[in-house]
Amino acid sequence: MKRRSSSAIALAAAAPLLLSVTAYGQGLGPQHQIDEETVNKSLSTQGYSPYAGRNYPTQVYWGDQHVHTGWSVDAGGFGTTLGPEAAIRFAQGEEIISSAGNPVKLSRPLDWVVIADHSDMAGSIFSIRDGDPAFMKNPKIKKWHDLMQAGKGKQVASEIIASQSNDRIPEEMKDVKFAMDTWRKNTAIMEQYNDPGRFTALIGFEWTCNAGGGNNLHRNIIYRDGKALADQMVPMTTFDSENPEDLWKWMATYEEKTFGSMLAIPHNGNLSNGRMFEQQKYLGGKLTKEWAEQRARFEPVYEVVQMKGDGEAHPMLSPTDEFADYETWDAANLAGVPKKPEMLQYEYAREALKQGLKLEKALGTNPFKFGLAGGTDTHTALATAAEENFFGKTASQEPNPDRWEELFLLTEQVKTYDWQMTAAGWTGVWATENTREALWDAMKRKETYATTGSRILVRFFGGFDFEQADAQLRLPAEAGYVKGVPMGGDLSNAPQGKAATFLVAAMKDPLSGNLDRIQIIKGWMDGKGKLYEKV
Repeated sequence: MKRRSSSAIALAAAAPLLLSVTAYGQGLGPQHQIDEETVNKSLSTQGYSPYAGRNYPTQVYWGDQHVHTGWSVDAGGFGTTLGPEAAIRFAQGEEIISSAGNPVKLSRPLDWVVIADHSDMAGSIFSIRDGDPAFMKNPKIKKWHDLMQAGKGKQVASEIIASQSNDRIPEEMKDVKFAMDTWRKNTAIMEQYNDPGRFTALIGFEWTCNAGGGNNLHRNIIYRDGKALADQMVPMTTFDSENPEDLWKWMATYEEKTFGSMLAIPHNGNLSNGRMFEQQKYLGGKLTKEWAEQRARFEPVYEVVQMKGDGEAHPMLSPTDEFADYETWDAANLAGVPKKPEMLQYEYAREALKQGLKLEKALGTNPFKFGLAGGTDTHTALATAAEENFFGKTASQEPNPDRWEELFLLTEQVKTYDWQMTAAGWTGVWATENTREALWDAMKRKETYATTGSRILVRFFGGFDFEQADAQLRLPAEAGYVKGVPMGGDLSNAPQGKAATFLVAAMKDPLSGNLDRIQIIKGWMDGKGKLYEKV
């Protein structure tokens, strides 16, 4: 399986580009010689210590914003016995025992993690498994309990998901008091393991909208806040609404009530059958400026890779990019409804970045101006993305004699095996420190990027005054933050007759492959509203 790091930037005008690249490590060509005069000039104004007064991010913090534990119905039903506490201990680098009874450990700890269990029926699958008396009063739930005791948890999970799609979930599993009790247990675990400066346990959950029939419109909700604020409102579920606009209203209500902050990270538009970036509202009707402002406000980052395929690019949409066919899942939506070719343009991040330019001209606000994130979407509680330490994303995929035959999706039209799942990836965050506030702020300003599992260091700055000498600095960021804006930033007020320039630095993951190239994908719109893309 090939690995690559991907980034995309959309510009509003076509112009010749000057690219400054600093290469570190092997594989990208000879290292640039550092110009001592340039370095000394840069440092001369910084005083006795060259680092005094530095207030910009100098370190990438690696994490996974998409981890499910056995508290999620699908994960627990498929055999995951580990909960949020075990998931965090694993992310911190501790060796634990997996749901299948195997000792497991990361090669390198993560810096942060989000336990994003589905808010719908969170924790209820363990109550069913354990025979919670309050649940056993319902014959349907009692039947599911008996099936789980007989080792048929996967059947139970499938029946629960089917019941949810038909609005036939027992009321016990939608009980608000049960949901709040589960949520408070979750946030208590996050507080226990959150260690500012060393490891960050961000509070979050997944809102799992399937648009009434398997069209994936899922969002991970990330809090900037701690337990005291997060506990003031029970997480929104799709029992409340499947309309993303209602989710944004719920998020706004939370912020108004608590004075806290949250953001949403959508994912898997490739399984939405054309709905993730559709050019109309969820219930139909034309897009409005208010709609665009709400989406831009609450969804500053988009997840482009996880276990269910790549969400960045598709070869039909980017025919000149030889890497656009990476882990392509384009057969159907989550329910197995076959995909039509015309749906693709509304499913992938790179195309959405370009479509956003057109929408900004029409609405006054660009709803699709987002940064990039990666995640595993693991349903084992184990955030693993390295190939040599990868053993599936559901408990049934963990080493066993029949793992090759395990199915992820089976319908009349589509058959997808568990082994076809992607090892997935990480999110790199350029933050000033490893705390909830600093990491969240970096996500909000889009100073993030995604990889498919390696820990490549990438710096990317845009400006109008970069020179080749800036790429020879020991730390290109010294020029990047002074002369331009970092990844996720906006370039504006272009000087007359000047084209945008970019300052790029990349360094290989010391435990992964050498760097082969840096690719910049430019998207733009001409005066007639036609969209273009160039590698």
